[in-house]
Amino acid sequence: MHPLIEQLIGQRPIITDGAWGTQLQARGLGIGELPDAMNLLRPDAVAEVARAYVEAGSQIILTNTFGSNRLRLADYSLADKVVELNRRGVEISRNAAAGRAYVFASIGPSGKMLFSGEVSESDLHEAFEEQAAAIAEANPDGIVIESMTDLQEALIAVEAVRKTGLPVVACMVFDSGKDRDRTMMGVTPEQAASALEAAGADVIGANCGRGIAGFALICARLRAGTNRPIWLKPNAGLPEIVDGRPCYRTTPDEFARAVPELVDAGASFVGGCCGTNPEFISAIRQVLGRCAQA
Repeated sequence: MHPLIEQLIGQRPIITDGAWGTQLQARGLGIGELPDAMNLLRPDAVAEVARAYVEAGSQIILTNTFGSNRLRLADYSLADKVVELNRRGVEISRNAAAGRAYVFASIGPSGKMLFSGEVSESDLHEAFEEQAAAIAEANPDGIVIESMTDLQEALIAVEAVRKTGLPVVACMVFDSGKDRDRTMMGVTPEQAASALEAAGADVIGANCGRGIAGFALICARLRAGTNRPIWLKPNAGLPEIVDGRPCYRTTPDEFARAVPELVDAGASFVGGCCGTNPEFISAIRQVLGRCAQA
C-alpha cells in the first residue's frame, strides 16, 4: 500500500468531496457540454467548486479531469488537449486547496465499450497511460479511477496509473442486477475488490449508480473481497429529470445521517457523487464530528 494511504487511513474516516458536474452547471456549464473544457474556458468557475469543497470540510478534493482521456475528448474535437486539460485541472484544484486538502486527480471511463469492439484494450492502455502521465506531471497527491462499469477497463486504468507511482484509488459502479449489487457487466463487489487489489489498487471503492441506501451492504461486500481501504461516494438518491436536468431529492441532512453506517461497515473514505454539493460535505463533517478531522 502506498505510504500516503497508510498515513491517511490512520485518520479515518477521511471526508472527500461531492459532485462536480452539477456544480459547474450552476456556474454556466450547458447541457451536453464537456465539463473538463471549463479548465481552459472558465478556470475561475472550476476553482470556485474546488474551494467550496475545501471550505465545507473536504480533506481530499478531486479535479475536473473525469473525461480528459483522448477517447472521450475526441467526441468533442478536443483529443489534442489531453495534456493541457489534465495539467490545468490538477493545477486549479491544487491552487484552490492551498495546502488545506489533498488533491486526487479524477480519471473516468473512456465512454467506449470493450465487449462490443468499439474500442480495443490497446486503445484503452494508450489513452489511460497518456492521461495518467499528464496528470502526474502536475503533481497531484493521488489518482482516483471512478465510475467504472467494466472491470476489465478499470484494470487497464489501474495498470496505467500505477506507472506514475502515485496512490491509486479504483471505484466501480454497482447498480445492476435484481438487487442492484452488480456492475453493468454482472461483476459482484467481492469479485471486483479481489481483482482490483490483485491489479495493484491501493484503495478500492464504489461511487455513483444509486443513493446512499444500500451502500453499507456494498461496503461490507467490498471488504469481504479485499483488505485494502474502502472509498465510497454515493449519489443523493436517484434523479428525476426536471426541465432537462437531473434533480436529486435526498437532502444533505438525510444523506449525512446515513454516513456513520458506512464507516461502521468499514469505509475509510466517504463523500458524495451525483446530486451532492458542499452542503452535503458540511453535513457529513458535522455528523462525523472530531473523528473526521485531519
